[in-house]
Amino acid sequence: MAEPGLDDVFSDDITVPATDGYPLAATLFLPRGAKRHAVLINSATAVPRKLYRGFAGYLAKRGCAVLTYDYRGTGDSRQKAMTGDNRPKSLVGFTASMSAWAAHDITAAVSWMHERYKALPFAYVGHSFGGQALGLLPNNSEISRALFIAAQAGYWKLMTAPERYRVYALLNFVGLPLTRTLGYMPGRAGLGMDLPKEAFLQWVGWVMSPRYLFDDAKLEALQNFRNTRVSCARSACPTIPGRHGPRSNCCAQDLPRSSLTSSR
Repeated sequence: MAEPGLDDVFSDDITVPATDGYPLAATLFLPRGAKRHAVLINSATAVPRKLYRGFAGYLAKRGCAVLTYDYRGTGDSRQKAMTGDNRPKSLVGFTASMSAWAAHDITAAVSWMHERYKALPFAYVGHSFGGQALGLLPNNSEISRALFIAAQAGYWKLMTAPERYRVYALLNFVGLPLTRTLGYMPGRAGLGMDLPKEAFLQWVGWVMSPRYLFDDAKLEALQNFRNTRVSCARSACPTIPGRHGPRSNCCAQDLPRSSLTSSR
């Protein structure tokens, strides 16, 4: 039986290899008619690709070839246990950072879509971390248009109260002790999906830093920001604290503002 909202599109669960060969679970959505655009949807932290299924189907109905996927160690890109009924393998000892998601997983997804649909206009959709990671990609020069959804800098003090205090408490008083004890961050503690230890610890470090990921001295991929040529609405861009208040790290030129969703 066709899934509601997807009866007019083709969808296929596939595997996309990351740059280091790690298999990423993905879903490709295609229109039944002519393809006019290619769209890559990049997930927020601890959000499975299935959340974007309705949005991907909506775009496919309107002539877009759309790819959604899970970062390594999350969703269906998590390794399976040797025993049990297709149960996910424990994340204890599994190595995956958020910078690795950008360097290996998102980079590969961009290349995969660009190579297959090079004749089509290509759009990058980034939700939260998925948008923040664009500047970290070594191949971000291949992207000329992007839609950022809630991809502002995640420094906890930039959040409004009482959310800022909830986030601070969750990460520091719940997340860090659990992650260091268990060897991974359990989703049932408040995130919704298990996260690899390295990814969670790096994320906490960014959220606790005034300039977010820009304060990460070990993040060599920051140099890739200078290669970006994407046009996006200022209100939808990541912002970082500056001497005269928060400032955007990208600007609006080509994309119509009505097509973008402002981050809050």
